[in-house]
Amino acid sequence: MMKIGHKRKNIIKLIFLYATTITLLLIVIFPIVWAFSISIRENIEVFTIPPRLIPLHPTIECFNKIFIDKKLMRYLTNSYIIATSVTIISLAIASLAGYGFSRFKLWGGKYILLSVLMIQMFPGVLLSIPYFKIISSLNLYNTYAALVIADTSFALPFCILMLKSYFDSIPKELDEAAIVDGCSRLGSFWRVILPLSGPAIVATGSFAFLLAWNEFLFAITLTKSWTRQTVTIGIAQQTTQYAREWNMIMALTLLASVPLIVIFIFLQKHLVRGLTAGAVKQ
Repeated sequence: MMKIGHKRKNIIKLIFLYATTITLLLIVIFPIVWAFSISIRENIEVFTIPPRLIPLHPTIECFNKIFIDKKLMRYLTNSYIIATSVTIISLAIASLAGYGFSRFKLWGGKYILLSVLMIQMFPGVLLSIPYFKIISSLNLYNTYAALVIADTSFALPFCILMLKSYFDSIPKELDEAAIVDGCSRLGSFWRVILPLSGPAIVATGSFAFLLAWNEFLFAITLTKSWTRQTVTIGIAQQTTQYAREWNMIMALTLLASVPLIVIFIFLQKHLVRGLTAGAVKQ
């Protein structure tokens, strides 16, 4: 009887676990399904009451418009250029800075790290005007460089702290062994430490990419023409004074979400390892 009761409890727990998982999955997936449903219908059908999940006359006209429209495709291209540049620059600077903070006893190093962390506390809207003045004085207004500099400045603090924590978990004896074998300090970093830091590099790079990809405030403050603006501005411009092209908004949003979904699907193992590996000091 005890065994039967124990089995029933396990079955009830399993059913509850599956029911909770399925419910949470539906809550997460439904907005994506609804966005896709809106994107494949005419704008007038968006306001049908009662709302229908499956459109009466499905069409891919919005996606055709996006791929044909040179302006909308340029928005996507600009986002790729800026996000990729921010990722590469952030990883290059943050890996060296994180390694330095991890391996060397710098005078006032803790206070420097604290000041780096404090940068994250300032909201972007507070710095938009100062950035605009600086970028304009450098004749970089409406350029890729302006957005790359602004986005990198916000991505770097987290990237430095993230990589520093991960480098702390790697034994210093590995550096010493490489130096004994003839490597320079930079050589040991390049040949030994970086290959071991793959998960942290992936997680940190993904954060920098997502931050730059989703950024809107600096994109609209530091640019004026569609040749340099990003996809977030392209989505916002589908809302005009007299109408909102909800089907186009949803189609652009789905296309803009593709890189984020791909990053999560293919790099999720590295993301989890990178975010947790440096959490416990070894």
